[in-house]
Amino acid sequence: WCPEPVIRARIALQALAPGERIELVATDPHAELDIEVFCATSGHQLLRVERRDDEWRFEIARAASP
Repeated sequence: WCPEPVIRARIALQALAPGERIELVATDPHAELDIEVFCATSGHQLLRVERRDDEWRFEIARAASP
């Protein structure tokens, strides 16, 4: 388990207004589950997950309230 994708997502989302979006790219094979759990527990919305070869791309919208 590597917490880096979740940490990067948390930091990036904190800088945004509610509803704004980020795209996160990760190569960690566990990132898909980690990001799904992070979004489910933090209220952020996971809009898209896409796998391209050894990369996962996530589109995440910041929660209405932190």
